[in-house]
Amino acid sequence: MNAALATLKERGFFKQCTDVDLLNKKLDEGPVRIYVGVDPTGPSMHIGHTIPLFAMHHLQQAGHEPIILVGGGTARIGDPSGKSDMRKMLTIDQIKDNAERLKKQIAQFISFDDGKSKLVDNADWLASLNYIDFLRDIGRHFSVNRMLTFEAYKKRLEKGLSFIEFNYQLLQSYDFLELYRRENCILQIGGDDQWGNIVAGMELIRRVDGGEALGLTFPLVTRSDGKKMGKTEKGALFLDPEMTSIYDFFQYWRNVADADVEKFLLLFTFLPVEECRRLGSLKDQEINKAKEILAFELTKIIHGKEEAEKALEGAKAAFSTVGVQDKSGMPTVDLAASEIEKGFNILDFYVLSGLSSSKSEARRLVSQNGAAVNGDKMTDVDARIDTSFVVEEGGEKEIILKAGKKRFFRFVIK
Repeated sequence: MNAALATLKERGFFKQCTDVDLLNKKLDEGPVRIYVGVDPTGPSMHIGHTIPLFAMHHLQQAGHEPIILVGGGTARIGDPSGKSDMRKMLTIDQIKDNAERLKKQIAQFISFDDGKSKLVDNADWLASLNYIDFLRDIGRHFSVNRMLTFEAYKKRLEKGLSFIEFNYQLLQSYDFLELYRRENCILQIGGDDQWGNIVAGMELIRRVDGGEALGLTFPLVTRSDGKKMGKTEKGALFLDPEMTSIYDFFQYWRNVADADVEKFLLLFTFLPVEECRRLGSLKDQEINKAKEILAFELTKIIHGKEEAEKALEGAKAAFSTVGVQDKSGMPTVDLAASEIEKGFNILDFYVLSGLSSSKSEARRLVSQNGAAVNGDKMTDVDARIDTSFVVEEGGEKEIILKAGKKRFFRFVIK
């Protein structure tokens, strides 16, 4: 088997392929132009969006040539795949702003220095399409009956599928045709929810140009408990530090289940397979070191080595005594001395920190012995947090809250 394809299989980046033998042959002949689409309907990718980019990184390392397609055109419609409701329509300026932000995140995975890798925007060819010509030249190759068999459309039909979304598969297929013509791109990769769109693009290339193209999809990643990977109490795990703090990002991976460590090391780091398997096989307290390595390596890829080191030190400080002075990676906000002098009910204080999303959640946390202030357990839901709780460490006055075993927040009193 081709080495690049073997790497993808070994690391968990393989669900379906339209023709494994032909793909193996093409990769051996190489280099192959490969494309993956990135959707700019939001200002940041979340961790689930990075799976195809990690796979593309491995393919690039093997000498193949990535094409990252930012969907500036298709984002004006929205992909119904995996969605239960129609997306909110964005302005062109919003889409362009999102695309610029995503480009910076993509550069953490794919190198564009050699000139062989490309980042393109499908608005370049979709925005100026003539509707009548498009229906005549492209639309006639699509069967409505066949489209309705794909999972993306079947799910949406239960709640209602708009005609504008129904066109999405035609446009994504047209993207594949354009990249086949413009860039000699013969392989599209993506999550398994994109299978129908990828197959439709391949068939369009065959029918219109008589060309041969391929598709490869990856499993949709879940945790060992069956829940969706990358979901936190605050929502999705975003790459943008303004949407998910670097400390919270680090802590998510530091706190994954033991059963998920090997799988996540293989998918979300560039460590050698043998090392991922060794770390994933550790037991009891030793597995925590593997989780720390997972958190550090992934945070380094997304946010850089310096921020990863800060998050690591912050995590170590949080798990140690309050007297540890380096807490730079811990989520921290300033609080006016006048506010703490007035005092806060402990439930309000936890909501203010963000460790609890509501007073009822904070009440459960305190009553179930999950709350601590400066290392001391708090069990009274009527307790007041005031100046008597302020401690001084390293020349700063602070109060450190703990929620559960591993979540912390620091107020610096000014």
